[in-house]
Amino acid sequence: MNELKKIKYDTLFFERYARISLTDLVDKRFTGLKNLDRPDLQDNERGIGIEVTRAIRENKQVAHALINIIAGRSVLNISEEEWIDVTNYGYGYGVHQDLIGIIEYEFWAVALPLKRNIENKVNKVANGFYGDYQEFGLYIFSKDSLNDIDLPEIIKFTMDLQKDKNRQYDTMYISQIHEMFVCDLLTGAFKQININKAQRQKFYREAINA
Repeated sequence: MNELKKIKYDTLFFERYARISLTDLVDKRFTGLKNLDRPDLQDNERGIGIEVTRAIRENKQVAHALINIIAGRSVLNISEEEWIDVTNYGYGYGVHQDLIGIIEYEFWAVALPLKRNIENKVNKVANGFYGDYQEFGLYIFSKDSLNDIDLPEIIKFTMDLQKDKNRQYDTMYISQIHEMFVCDLLTGAFKQININKAQRQKFYREAINA
């Protein structure tokens, strides 16, 4: 319980998780990203700015599922080691697909639905809220189960929002625990990167202990 109190307000877990996963899965050049503000991850030398956010769809079943998941262990089939991790640290992201820890519950509870979230972030980067960078990225934690059928629609939606804007996101990263979608917002292309259990544990532990 003392451990939980120490990190109860540490919402930077997700920014650290984003940086670690980007470095490991996408490109080592992200190693220099630092947790700052506006945007959340910055590398001023390389001119990279990445905003980190989270989203769930406006769906009563999704909302109810989050509430039920946090209610107790009995609804989940997880190992003792996984349960200890979540109990000690209060985070379920990266430990188990269906588990949400008590600390991150508040984080997810205020998440905007995906398209509304993207629109909000596109407008902010366009009006200079996140400053001026040579390269902008948008990293979205999603509790949804997007697939390669959903992705083209999401990418087109984002590209259409940006087409007349002076400042734009170059790349959108959608993280879904077991995979990350890397979406090129200039060409509309995307690729899926699968994340195995060992990688998830690595990202989780490093983000918790950073």
